[in-house]
Amino acid sequence: MSPKSFVFSMFGSSPVSPLQQHMAKVQVCVQEVIPFLEAALAQDWTRAREVQKRIAVLEGEADALKKELRLHLPRGWMMPVSRRDLLEALRMQDKIANKTKDIAGLIIGRRMVFPTEIATKLLEFARRCVDATAQAQLAINELDELVETGFRGHEVELVERMISELDAIESDTDTLQVEVRDLLFSKEKELYAVDVMFMYNVIDWIGDLGDLAQRVGSRLLMMLAR
Repeated sequence: MSPKSFVFSMFGSSPVSPLQQHMAKVQVCVQEVIPFLEAALAQDWTRAREVQKRIAVLEGEADALKKELRLHLPRGWMMPVSRRDLLEALRMQDKIANKTKDIAGLIIGRRMVFPTEIATKLLEFARRCVDATAQAQLAINELDELVETGFRGHEVELVERMISELDAIESDTDTLQVEVRDLLFSKEKELYAVDVMFMYNVIDWIGDLGDLAQRVGSRLLMMLAR
């Protein structure tokens, strides 16, 4: 079977289906951040470990999809989207899954206990970051329609609105991130310095989920502009 036939047999006839398949798996993975954090914040480490293992499995499945696409996407295959744009969007999506796995691994590895005053805001922050990745997936799922319409007309306007909404959600995550960091700062003197350092890392990594989702949207805008 030729490389082109291999990709088509796995993902269907659309040249963007592999990217959509990958993002779908990434979103399933990143959604697990919420039940993981809920368990960790409640110090239910048995439950947290179960969710962490599920995250690791999903990240591995996403990684396998990424590798198949990279391996079997021929350079000479004429596509309606730039190969470079497609692979760059794939790279950003891959980072979302990787960051999800990193967040769970660090928290479970250190049995990290956030101050109770921070828990509610941290969950709100994480949920908004997951909203950002979900919005990025919605936009990616419109690629088929964009290809069919030749990147013109109403479909372009629809995707542009989706990406504008993604930018607004990511702006919310930035605001929430500042609020969570401020809450942690107010509690620093009551905590071990090393613990505080790793808590800031977790906060930053959760924020990265929103940032990376926005970068997926930015790559889509570049596709529209070509």
